[in-house]
Amino acid sequence: MNRIARTLALIVLTLAGLSPLCRAQAQVAGDAQAQVAGVWLGTLNAGGAQFHLALHIAASRDGSFTATFDSIDQGANGIPVTAILLKDSRLSFTVDAAHMAYEGAVNKDATEIDGTFTQGQSFPLNFKRAPAPAAASVPAALDGLWLGRLDTGVFKLRVVFKIVNIQDGLTAAVQRPDQGPDWIPATSIARDGNSLAIAIKPIGATFEGKIDADIASIEGTFTQMGKPVPLLLKRVKDQAELEPRRPQNPIKPYPYREEEVAYTNQLQGDTLAATLTIPPGKGPFPAVLLITGSGPQDRDESLLGHKPFLVLSDYLTRKGIVVLRADDRGTGKSTGDFSKATTADFALDTEAGVAYLTMRSEVDPRRIGLVGHSEGGIIGPMVAARNPAIAFVVMMAGSGVPGDRIIVEQGRLIEQASGASQEKVEQDAEKQRELFALVEKEKDGAPLEKELREQLAARGVPDAQLGDTVKTLTSPWFRYFLTYDPSTALRKVTCPVLALNGEKDLQVSPAQNLPTIRKALEEGGNKHFEVDELPGLNHLFQTTKTGAPSEYAEIEETIAPVALAWISHRRIVDLSESV
Repeated sequence: MNRIARTLALIVLTLAGLSPLCRAQAQVAGDAQAQVAGVWLGTLNAGGAQFHLALHIAASRDGSFTATFDSIDQGANGIPVTAILLKDSRLSFTVDAAHMAYEGAVNKDATEIDGTFTQGQSFPLNFKRAPAPAAASVPAALDGLWLGRLDTGVFKLRVVFKIVNIQDGLTAAVQRPDQGPDWIPATSIARDGNSLAIAIKPIGATFEGKIDADIASIEGTFTQMGKPVPLLLKRVKDQAELEPRRPQNPIKPYPYREEEVAYTNQLQGDTLAATLTIPPGKGPFPAVLLITGSGPQDRDESLLGHKPFLVLSDYLTRKGIVVLRADDRGTGKSTGDFSKATTADFALDTEAGVAYLTMRSEVDPRRIGLVGHSEGGIIGPMVAARNPAIAFVVMMAGSGVPGDRIIVEQGRLIEQASGASQEKVEQDAEKQRELFALVEKEKDGAPLEKELREQLAARGVPDAQLGDTVKTLTSPWFRYFLTYDPSTALRKVTCPVLALNGEKDLQVSPAQNLPTIRKALEEGGNKHFEVDELPGLNHLFQTTKTGAPSEYAEIEETIAPVALAWISHRRIVDLSESV
């Protein structure tokens, strides 16, 4: 998608939340208002992407127009038009906040507008007057939102389809609310009787289903990268159905100060955008830097509708601790290239955050600690091992063994929890070990990629998945993670350490990791640590039934109160002060 298409995609989502319509003044004569008043529909073709647009123009008695602009595919409606002018059968309007303009000629019958859309670049855009509302047709009966849950075997993810009936037929967009708010335009949508087919090329997915007689559900199959998954869509009757219940999310106004801040990793140049929360009072206060888990994470570590770091930050700040939490490099408002970074690079970003905290007058520089979750639990000791100024480290589901062992054990436990036979579990584990051994042994990229493709294809991996799978296995982060041994840094950490795991954590097994973490700290001579397994909690420290990742989104709790209490200053900050 080229620059103009990407810009439009961002702009319409940003402006959709703006307040009331802007009144746009226009010079009109005679019955000219009647010529353009109404709803106009058009399709913008920009660099291979299509956007179905709607322009709503209303005439006022005082000779002015009120106008708004919709991007139907993205669910962005009511974007205010700043100014609009009709003169000599030429219509022009602007949206200043989006640096967007349009100019076109209205035909004699006032049924079409032939013109040009400009936003950095110019593209042809023709509008046609929308037909007058008529009795609901069969296609129009599909209009609205449709919600389903994809069970991938690992996660259960919500998926929402927005279907709209326009002049040219049906159009659709898809949203994955557990992974982000963006709407992805469908490439095509076709209905034949009770059969519905939707293609979404940007994510390599299709949906094919059968519409029930009452048009209340659509049962079918969602296929992405060659992998089919059953999906039952049900009509959304209440918008509240789309909002997962998350009772622990704090509600503003907060009883503390919150600041948007930024700091730079001076060694590599990326700038980290972050939120700093500061307790009331004079200070200086102890402080913690929160370190996210693997994958591109925002400052709240948002996952499946949960915001663990927002909840944790709120809890700690109310306990009198300054908290800094940042978007990962290349994520959210932070700069940098996430795809080329390894765990070691993220450790440098963490050190930049520590340096920033030392410059804040509200922070006691002798009491700055690190709280890391999952991969963040590896990064914390890496930084503390080489920075004696770190006052304490909290490892939330951090690992103590190399990544190749972590991933194999993770796969075994999750397969067991999903009901797979022990024979299949062990066979799949051995296949993973063979792949990882190949990745660790072969250093040359081209031969490695060729051999990986051959092995994966022989194991039945669909062609559509091969490219992404090979890309993941050969990425700098993955190759580093496979061989990095966290115990090396743990032996060098002298500050207090609190290492926590949930008893039912299937992603970072407590049985595999906690003994190794304890042993490494003991071998290094650390006298100030606690290593604990918290009963009934999963990898996210939620109270769980089985610990399976498929439960994460369905559990309303974001972090169990018992875990929050363990991480609070009574457990760790006070311990650091006694050293």
